[in-house]
Amino acid sequence: MDHLVDTNVLLRSVDRTHAMHKEAVAALTTLLNVGEALCFTPQNMIEFWSACTRPVDRNGLGLLPREADIEASRLEKILTLLPDNPSVYPEWRRLVVAHGVSGVQVHDARLVAAMSIYNVKNILTFNGRDFARYPNIGVSIRTMS
Repeated sequence: MDHLVDTNVLLRSVDRTHAMHKEAVAALTTLLNVGEALCFTPQNMIEFWSACTRPVDRNGLGLLPREADIEASRLEKILTLLPDNPSVYPEWRRLVVAHGVSGVQVHDARLVAAMSIYNVKNILTFNGRDFARYPNIGVSIRTMS
C-alpha cells in the first residue's frame, strides 16, 4: 500500500534536534522495510526546501542551500516522485469546492488531489486532522507535538 509522505515528516526526519525526529525516521524505516512504496510530490519538496533554508527564528531549519540539497537528494533516493500532472488541478478544484476548503488547507487539498490521481490511499503525516475531511485517505501518524 503506497503512502505519500507529508512535508512535516520529511522535515522531522532531517531535523535531529526535533522531538519527533526518531518517530519520523522510525515510521519511514518501518514502512520501507515492509516493502511499502513511499512517495512525494514536487509540492512536498518545494515546501521542504523552503522550511530547510528558512532561518531558525522564522520557524525554519536554517540550512544553507547546499545542505538542503544534500538532504533533498537523500530523500529522493528512497522516495518515489509523483510528478505534477495536468489532471491534478481539476481534481484539486473539485476537492476544495466539495469539502469547502479554505486558507492554508488548500495546500493539503492539492496533496490529496495528487494522491487521488496516482491512486495513493495513505498519507504519512503528523497532522492527521488536516486530512480527516477526505474519507478515502488513510492517515498513518495522527498527531503533532
